[in-house]
Amino acid sequence: MKVGKKLLVVSAISGLLVTNIFANEDLVKQGEKIFTTNTKGNCIACHAISGKTLDGPGSFGPTLSGLSYWPEEELYKVIYDPYNTRGKITAMPAFGKSGWLSDSEIKAVIAFLKTIN
Repeated sequence: MKVGKKLLVVSAISGLLVTNIFANEDLVKQGEKIFTTNTKGNCIACHAISGKTLDGPGSFGPTLSGLSYWPEEELYKVIYDPYNTRGKITAMPAFGKSGWLSDSEIKAVIAFLKTIN
């Protein structure tokens, strides 16, 4: 009986981990789509990504690199309202504050950005 309970617990945990991995992959894909779609984030219009080949000009803003090391909260703040977080004048729009991107869309973009080393 104890072995059966242990197997059930291990099976449940394994299922949650696999579900979480697939959910994260879907979120990353959604974030990449927002990043590259000109009717949504269109981040690619200004940002190139170090180590990735994406089709876009990406020369106006800084090249994105090392974002996997940034805290998610900091990335969220920068995307939501860069004017209050970067401490300087920026051409980057306030995607969250302006309503261009929803909370879930910003989180999807962050999931994608966290894949950038």
